[in-house]
Amino acid sequence: MYAAQCPCRDVLDLLANKWSALAIGAMEEGPQRFGVLQKRLEGVSPKVLTATLRRLQDRGFVERTVYPAVPLHVEYELTALGRSVAEPLGRLRGWVEDHMDEIP
Repeated sequence: MYAAQCPCRDVLDLLANKWSALAIGAMEEGPQRFGVLQKRLEGVSPKVLTATLRRLQDRGFVERTVYPAVPLHVEYELTALGRSVAEPLGRLRGWVEDHMDEIP
């Protein structure tokens, strides 16, 4: 992981990104529509959320399901791999909340 060319760095970069960590946390409750995720993740732009979800999908953490309807209905949900990383990310988010007063 400490080697400059280690492929682990790309995965760590993806998961350590605040929007990835928050999106994974938001999807722990089950499948979510894009608009719901955007409202839940206050401050994320549609462009950044789209890019984040695509990266998570490309790496196998999130599954995107399109339902044929008018208008088009799309949901995002964690895969088994996504659910497995949600727990350690949740602990990290909890640690940050617990220690915010100690961090300058």
